[in-house]
Amino acid sequence: MKPFSPQSLTYFFLSRASACPYLEGRVEQMVFTDLSAAGAPQELHNQLSRAGFRRSQGIAYKPNCQDCNACQAVRVPVERFASSRSLNRIARRNAGITATVLPPKGRGEHYALFHRYVASRHGDGGMAGMSFDDYLAMVQDTPVPSELIEFRTADGDLYGVCLTDLLDDGLSLVYSIFDPDMAADSPGKYIILWHIEEAKRRGLPHVYLGYWIEESRKMAYKARFRPLEAHGPDGWSQIK
Repeated sequence: MKPFSPQSLTYFFLSRASACPYLEGRVEQMVFTDLSAAGAPQELHNQLSRAGFRRSQGIAYKPNCQDCNACQAVRVPVERFASSRSLNRIARRNAGITATVLPPKGRGEHYALFHRYVASRHGDGGMAGMSFDDYLAMVQDTPVPSELIEFRTADGDLYGVCLTDLLDDGLSLVYSIFDPDMAADSPGKYIILWHIEEAKRRGLPHVYLGYWIEESRKMAYKARFRPLEAHGPDGWSQIK
């Protein structure tokens, strides 16, 4: 038997209820824990990710809303992924995009793109007023292995950036941004396609896409990646 150690305990907390940012008239509440305080944060992060949790800086969280279970953690099983005609067209349109894996360090060029992206797509959201220091904290404050994937055009222009966690069973997209002027090329979907191919290359079985809400138009793109698995009371099962 292993000796008792306070560092082996994981404490979970419940957030205050607040207005849901995705569904009007709904109330949001989270259960969360501090990965930074865990004795083995990466091991805990792996376990919680498989249980439907997500990470923000040092916190792992999961919706725990009364009378609502609309948020579903979703992932793509990469070996069974079947690209559609529309996704194939997106891949062809973005054939000239190159990706570079970087350490999770904040960069001024990335923040400028982040500011433009948030202003164009989430101007009324909580990230709209984030300072450069706030952005640095989002990218750099992590107790688990992470990478920044930087995407550039053939001309060298910054196309997009994705903060990605490395799990023992997959890649987890924490947050991605892209040049809003290139929205016609579907960069958000392309970034997911790249991660699916990269997971295959690394021999990892899943790509975790965060939460999906069927009623939310902002999240509809995630249902394009099939088969799509969601985490429920009985574990992971295919929903699309």
